Amino acid sequence: MRNIILAIESSCDETSASIIIDGKVINNVIATQSIHENYGGVVPELASRAHQQNIVPVVEESLKNANIKKSDLNAIAYTKGPGLLGALLVGSSFAKSMAYALDIPLLGVNHMQAHILAHFIEEPKPKFPFLCLTVSGGHTQIVKVDDYLTMEIVGETKDDAVGEAFDKCAKILGLPYPGGPLIDKYAKLGDPRKFTFPQTTMDGLNYSFSGIKTAFLYFLRDQVKEDKDFIANNLNDLCASIQYTLIQMLLKKVIAASKQFNIKQIAIAGGVSANSGLREALTEQVSRRQWQVFIPKMEYCTDNAGMIAMAGHFQYLNQKFDSLTETPEPRMQF
Repeated sequence: MRNIILAIESSCDETSASIIIDGKVINNVIATQSIHENYGGVVPELASRAHQQNIVPVVEESLKNANIKKSDLNAIAYTKGPGLLGALLVGSSFAKSMAYALDIPLLGVNHMQAHILAHFIEEPKPKFPFLCLTVSGGHTQIVKVDDYLTMEIVGETKDDAVGEAFDKCAKILGLPYPGGPLIDKYAKLGDPRKFTFPQTTMDGLNYSFSGIKTAFLYFLRDQVKEDKDFIANNLNDLCASIQYTLIQMLLKKVIAASKQFNIKQIAIAGGVSANSGLREALTEQVSRRQWQVFIPKMEYCTDNAGMIAMAGHFQYLNQKFDSLTETPEPRMQF
C-alpha cells in the first residue's frame, strides 16, 4: 500500500500544495502573491485573503497533476508555524477540515525544520550529523541536525534576520520590494570591496544584523549630502559591498560552528539560500576546508509545499500526528 500525503504551505505570501508518495515528492504547486509589491512588504491581511482565494485551486491542481483522488490520501501535512497568524489559519483550517472529512491523520509541520528537510527531496542528500544555515526574511539560524526529527539551534540572530537586512538595505537604496534578489542581481556587476561596512560581532555562534543596517543608512546619508547622485552612480558597487559584508558575517559563524562540532557537512536553507553570492561563498569553502556543501534547488529555497511534504513524510513514519484541536503557532520553536 502506498503512503500518500497532501501537504499545504501558507506561512507567509506563497500558497502551495504538494503530493508526496512513499517519500518521493511528485509535484510542488505554488501560487505567488504579487500584490505586496505595491506596499514595500507583505501585508498580513492581504496575504490571508489571497490564501483564501488560492488554496482550493492550488490543492486541486496538485491532486490532479499527481493523478490522485482525495480518497487515496493517507494523511494531510500543513504548516503549523512559524509565520503570519492569519496566513497560517487559512492553511491549518483547510487541512483540518479536509482531514476530518476524510477521517485521516493530520501532520502539523514546523516551517523552519521543513526548510532543512528540503535537502532530502533530491540527491545529493547530507548525512547526519550536519550543520544547516537557515536564512530567510524572518530567521537566521545555525542548526545542528542529528536526525530527520532531531535538530538543535546552536546559533541565531538576536535581533533582525539577514533576509530583513537585505530587504531594508535595498529599500534604503530605493529598490522596489522584494529588494534582496535585486541586490544580488546588481552585486554581480559591482566590486564587493569598493565600500567597507562594520560587522557586528556577537558572542558564541549568534548573529546581529541591526547595526549594519544603521551603518549603511548613515553612510549613504553622508555620501548623498556631498553628491546627490551617489547612489545612482555607485549602485552596483554598493550592492556588491553590502552583500559581501552580510555574507561574510554569515560565513564566519558557520566556520566557527564547523570547528566547534567537528562537522564538515554543511547545508543552507531558506529564502536567502537562493542568493548567488552566498551559494558561491559556501562552495568556495569545499576545497579550502574539505567541506561537503549541500545547496537546494531554487524552487525548494523559497516557501513551498514540497518541503512541508517531506517533513510530513518523516513525521508520518514516526506517527507524529496532530489533533484537530491544535492551533497555529506564529512563533513556533524547534
